[in-house]
Amino acid sequence: MAENAITERDAWLKQVVEPVLEPELAIIDPHHHLWDRPGSRYMLEELLRDTGSGHRVVATVFVECLSMYRADGDPAMAPVGETEFVNGIAAQSASAQFGATRVAAGIVGFADLTLGAAVEPVLGAHLAAAPARFRGIRHAGGFDASPAVRNSHTNPPADLYRSSKFREGFARLAKFNLSFEAWQYHPQLGMVTELARAFPETKIVLDHFGGPLGIGPYEGRREEIFAQWKKDIAELARCPNVVAKLGGINMPINGFEFHKRARPPSSDELVAATGDYYRCAIDNFGPARCMFESNFPVDRVSCSYLVLWNAFKKIAGRYNADEKGAMFHRTAAETYRLAIPGA
Repeated sequence: MAENAITERDAWLKQVVEPVLEPELAIIDPHHHLWDRPGSRYMLEELLRDTGSGHRVVATVFVECLSMYRADGDPAMAPVGETEFVNGIAAQSASAQFGATRVAAGIVGFADLTLGAAVEPVLGAHLAAAPARFRGIRHAGGFDASPAVRNSHTNPPADLYRSSKFREGFARLAKFNLSFEAWQYHPQLGMVTELARAFPETKIVLDHFGGPLGIGPYEGRREEIFAQWKKDIAELARCPNVVAKLGGINMPINGFEFHKRARPPSSDELVAATGDYYRCAIDNFGPARCMFESNFPVDRVSCSYLVLWNAFKKIAGRYNADEKGAMFHRTAAETYRLAIPGA
């Protein structure tokens, strides 16, 4: 994204400004990225500009995104460079010189689990690079046969989560007390359920509602897809080792096309368009196994941080203070083992 495009996006987002709802409610944002790429930058400054827009974000969790991999040495160890990079930013934030928000208090990295047992040294290297913060692995499995749907950055096969070598590597996570972030598309949700049942001792975090697609062959089929997704989510929620992230549904692949509008959506419009996914997930998993997530800067293509968290607070309006506390910060703190003052 060119610099002028970033400016245009900022101007577009600023068309919709709302009062911050419940500004004292503590938030741990359990899913964001950091990167500095040609034409696209989202680093500490940019993140803090979003988290500082009015909501009380006390901490965040970074999730892998191909940032700053090591250029030299064993290719299997290359992703450890991302953990080293993010741990440095987390140390900056922990100095409190950049405000009260503890950025990247938890870190989720990448390791190629198809290495099988040979992934153990990689897991150990991640932990050595950020012993106080490294909490889990994401090995994305998003695959769809349609060329209209971009597959995950890991270039996975369609059945990654069923692969014997992947499962051999996955089996090592419990030994290192690491969780697993499941990111795939909605037709693959059954494989996540299989994985959760095969490894009940490993915490699995479902990212982005399991990736309901709304483009390519899935365009115009939202009711049909939602009906099947609802059944799959109910089955997955029967696995007590799975927790759900509520968010990441404003990407172009979800098909709501907010990013194509002349004006960005308001929080009311976000709730009207996507609220059924949140309500269904919370009904099935329960507030104690749910956590709201921003997925920024990816979802920033569709809405501002302020508006997004206002939408979350409106969705959570029917829940009591304890249930809200779970969804906005406690589930994240427990899942990623974070001790955050004020949360």
